Amino acid sequence: MRRPILFFLLLFLFLFGCATQHQVKKEGNEPLQKMFLKTTVVKHLEMPYLLYLPENFKTEKKDWPLLIFLHGAGERGTDLDLVTRHGPPKLIKQGQKFLFIMVAPQCPKDRWWDVEELDAWLDALLKQLPVDEKRIYLTGLSMGGFGTWAWAINRPDRFAALAPICGGGNPLEAYKLEDIPIWVFHGAKDPVVPIKRSEEMVEAVKQAGGNVKFTVYPEAGHDAWTETYNNPQFYEWLLQQVKK
Repeated sequence: MRRPILFFLLLFLFLFGCATQHQVKKEGNEPLQKMFLKTTVVKHLEMPYLLYLPENFKTEKKDWPLLIFLHGAGERGTDLDLVTRHGPPKLIKQGQKFLFIMVAPQCPKDRWWDVEELDAWLDALLKQLPVDEKRIYLTGLSMGGFGTWAWAINRPDRFAALAPICGGGNPLEAYKLEDIPIWVFHGAKDPVVPIKRSEEMVEAVKQAGGNVKFTVYPEAGHDAWTETYNNPQFYEWLLQQVKK
């Protein structure tokens, strides 16, 4: 008889203990209770993207640098061919070869880049591709330039270098990027995203002691990306950057 009684007694104490662990003690007659919720949310993610593998990918068994390209607002949707309008995807489609893996996700229509979704997507990619995680580079134009700033601020530990083009971000959080080499590009006559948006981010990173370069195209409007992505020195600079 003692064993069943002991069992139910222990069960009661366990359940009571579990129940009381989530209670918060009220202080005096205060009507507001201080609570804290910690939970895990599982989210379904679908993200189409373009993938480029270097010419010697199959023969050279090694971890490769990775370039992530974020497109602008005009390339959103469900047609991946839209992503080949500009940047590295356009150059690759035209036959250019690169010494890194390139991935270019596509943002759904009428949405903005979601940095948490991008981060989950990258986590999945790193399980599938032989990537050197000390050499992950992030670049984007216009909406993708904003996405570049935002994603890096959210995960400054993740990237070896950034190259936001005609974008902008939150200068109050720019200090988080002090350890990441950054090369910023903007057209001086940009009628869509004022150059001030890049200037304030560059200044904030500098004030934080960060390593930032700023290239202004004096006669360029919103298209500051064609000259940038056509410049071989841009890719040479990227590949020199290694996360500490």
